[in-house]
Amino acid sequence: MEVLTSPRADELSVLLGQIDVRSVVYCLSDLGAPWGLRVDGSATAKFHLVLNGRATLTLDEPGTAPAELSAGELALLPHGSGHLIQDDRDSPARPLDHILAELPAEAAERLAYGGDGPRTSLLCGGFALAAGLPENLLGLLPPLLILDTASTGISGWLEPTLALLRSEIAADAPGGPAMLAKLADVFLAEIVRRYLSSLDALTFSVPSAAASDPSVGAALALMRAQPDAPWTVADLARKVGLSRTAFAARFRELVGEPPMSYLARVRLGYAAGYLSATDKTVREIARMVGYESEASLSKAFRRAFGRAPGEYRRQQAAAHGVRATYAGTDRHALDGEHATRA
Repeated sequence: MEVLTSPRADELSVLLGQIDVRSVVYCLSDLGAPWGLRVDGSATAKFHLVLNGRATLTLDEPGTAPAELSAGELALLPHGSGHLIQDDRDSPARPLDHILAELPAEAAERLAYGGDGPRTSLLCGGFALAAGLPENLLGLLPPLLILDTASTGISGWLEPTLALLRSEIAADAPGGPAMLAKLADVFLAEIVRRYLSSLDALTFSVPSAAASDPSVGAALALMRAQPDAPWTVADLARKVGLSRTAFAARFRELVGEPPMSYLARVRLGYAAGYLSATDKTVREIARMVGYESEASLSKAFRRAFGRAPGEYRRQQAAAHGVRATYAGTDRHALDGEHATRA
């Protein structure tokens, strides 16, 4: 039987189906409380998979709330953000690079560190997306994503994978790091797919000719990187070195729609992602994606998605099981803490 889907859904499904992750395991950590590791920021995307125990992860960005991690949860840092990971926020932390440098070469892949308290096992590493996907795909992800298997229907098949990871670790057989990396790929690919599937289907999907065109590609990157900027066609044309008329015509030819139409789609796509994976207010989201008010975002969102932001958030929250952290999301530091939450 053939299943009929819209062209927009088809394009998203194809893109998500192409996501292929290649991970490298840095170390398997057996940590006893109190413990704390500082990981410096770099261009390499990073992950921590909690195999047993619990941990607290805090991004270096000011105002970011700590994220509590439990066994079976995966923390993904797509931008390679610097961070602390500890058993408790008050535990002292040392740079992970320094700790690993002090170990014998043969022991660096298995780190035993900390005190005599409750134990936590972490699988830590870096990853990249396989070639052939849009270059800015990781840029669409927030600084921290956490895959929460307990709140979704995926625990039934991810739990056996987690059990296989634990078994491989216990066996300590030759080729173990390579096998651990392959198993970690399953978790990483799943979290990327789940978050991106909460964005508008075509937010990041444009014809390859448009993405590779020097002028149009640069404009696309500007709109995606700064959706909150008060862009006009003239602004974008000036940024990419074309006249307003020439830019508008070339953009429409290659992308298939006018620049401001695409910008509106980007803004609403990001708004959908924020609604799905954060607890930010609609007012805060409106400001982040370039709308002047909560009312203007709500009106545009309802027109595009056929439902109010609050209804969309409720429908998406249970479906995707991914929570996101952005700079400035410390609930105690937010202005308008008592603003209406959709």
